[in-house]
Amino acid sequence: MRRSVVWGLVLASAGVLVVVVSVIFLVPRLLYPPLSEADLRGVRSAQARIELRQAQYRLANDARTAMLQSCVGLVVVIGAAATWRQVHVSRESQLTERFTRAVDQIGSSDVNVRIGGIYALEHIAKNSHADRDPIQFLLGAFVRGRLTWLVGSADGPEHPTPSVDDRLPVMNVRAPDVQAAMWVLERRIRTPDDPALYLSRVDLRGISLRGARLGRTLFRHSNLARAALTGARLDRSDFTDADLRGALLDGASLKGANLSRAHLQGAGLRRADVRGANLRGADLSGTVLDEALLTGAHADATTVWPAGLSAAARRERGILDAGPGP
Repeated sequence: MRRSVVWGLVLASAGVLVVVVSVIFLVPRLLYPPLSEADLRGVRSAQARIELRQAQYRLANDARTAMLQSCVGLVVVIGAAATWRQVHVSRESQLTERFTRAVDQIGSSDVNVRIGGIYALEHIAKNSHADRDPIQFLLGAFVRGRLTWLVGSADGPEHPTPSVDDRLPVMNVRAPDVQAAMWVLERRIRTPDDPALYLSRVDLRGISLRGARLGRTLFRHSNLARAALTGARLDRSDFTDADLRGALLDGASLKGANLSRAHLQGAGLRRADVRGANLRGADLSGTVLDEALLTGAHADATTVWPAGLSAAARRERGILDAGPGP
């Protein structure tokens, strides 16, 4: 089979060569044929006949030269296109090989190898637009698989836990590979049509994501107790029933976020932007809301507010409170 393909290419190349040679040598002769005695019958001067024949030869040679240059240019263009194609195929092959190797690495039992695979995937995503969404999905699945928080399952954890475990090591110590994956996910290249990042039912206690860009992320039923999210951009993210007790959200942007039934006891929201957020059923007892922007935030009778934040104070801050208050 391979021999027949080779012979086919050889014959095709020979055919192209014959056509090119024919074009170069025959077409100029057809355009400017040599002048015969009959053509020069009216020219009496021998010198004039010689000059006319030479002029005809020059025209044919000029045409041949022009056609030869055109063929050379065409060959150069074809060669450049073939080279570009070869480079493209080689690059795609290298990316595929690197992607496969990185996937193997994040499945390793060695945490350092997993971290290396995570950063390798980040590098691939920066260089390959087509791989960005698959890498986002892959790293999201990695985080969910490593630290699953199976709320509601028969053998799942109590949610929220009776108390916040202050002795639990921070994520960078407890699961540095998950911390690395989250850093990569938050600094990924974003476009308006990016798919939402799915991180629901994940144990992210003690995660450090200061200044992170995680807008439109799904954190439904996840545990983010004691998470460091200072200055993070979390606009339009979904924190339904998420555990955010003791989380540091000072200066964070939560515009339009869904915090319904979220557990925010003792969280810090100083200077946070919570405008337009859904706070229905959220527990904000003990939450620090100093200088927080709350205009247009939606609350109801099940929302639990920090002590001293009366209904009048809530109205003054622009909260749309559907529930009765003192």
